[in-house]
Order: sequence, then structure tokens, then C-alpha cells
Amino acid sequence: QVQLVESGGGLVQAGGSLRLSCTASERTFSTAAMGWFRQAPGKEREFVAAIGWSGGSARYADSVEGRFTISRDNAKNTVYLQMNGLIPEDTAVYYCSADSSLHTIVVLTTPAYWGQGTQVTVSS
Repeated sequence: QVQLVESGGGLVQAGGSLRLSCTASERTFSTAAMGWFRQAPGKEREFVAAIGWSGGSARYADSVEGRFTISRDNAKNTVYLQMNGLIPEDTAVYYCSADSSLHTIVVLTTPAYWGQGTQVTVSS
């Protein structure tokens, strides 16, 4: 059973920064696309960012473009989401995801694997 474990969430003031991490339990994920989604209270889960297996082909939602950066370290089987310029609207549970296809994450938004989520709260 593949596991994705997120960390790095917390409470931050508007304008601040956080870095989320997600570590996969299997080495094979160094060849998988990985991504981040978020779900705010009362809203549907939405795509945030994704990255191809080699570290290229990064994709972002319009709402986070220019503020968030996704990256990965395949030697550590870990993907990161650096979040700068946080605003209260970024408050949500953030989920890590993985799939063999970047298209499945970005366009279909139905990756095969999900983490348990980490809470990010931005105060005004």
C-alpha cells in the first residue's frame, strides 16, 4: 500500500510563508507525477499545483500562480510546496497526490494516490 505523508501545515498571518512537504513510501514514486490539491470548508477540493517526475512541467492553478512553487527531490522521494504571500483565501486542508500521469492530476484531477491532508490556516 502506497502512502503519502504530508507535513508543514500550520497557522500563519497574511503575507507570510509556509512550506509543505510530502514524502512517498515507495521509491517507485521518483518516476511518478506528483501534485497538491486543497479543500476549504464548504467547498470542493481543487487543484493547486503539480510537477512531472523529472522536476519539470510544473503546473499551477491561476489563484496561486506567482505565489506558490512546487518542487521535488527524488533522492528523498519528497515533493514540496513553497507558499509565499499567503492570503486568508488560501486557508484549506492541503492534500498531496501522486499518479503515473501528470495529465491525470492536472486535467482529470483524479490521481490514484492521496495523502491524509495537512491544515493551513491564514489569519487576516
